[in-house]
Amino acid sequence: MTVVIAVMFTLVAAGAVVVVMTDDPARQAVTLSVFGVLLALLFLSVSAPDVALSQIGVGTAIVPLMVMLTVRKTRRRR
Repeated sequence: MTVVIAVMFTLVAAGAVVVVMTDDPARQAVTLSVFGVLLALLFLSVSAPDVALSQIGVGTAIVPLMVMLTVRKTRRRR
């Protein structure tokens, strides 16, 4: 079980670097969504299903959707 947790921590760290290094806000919202899935899997691997479910709802769906809507609205004004 410790190996699974170590692998998940490594994937989450790599995902965080990818999100930070992405320049385009629309692509960053997509990578943020993938990062949310990785975090949810990490939470599941450390036996926190309630936190994982919240992460899936908020971090994977709602926040990237809000970012995409904001990017779309600000690009339309230019």
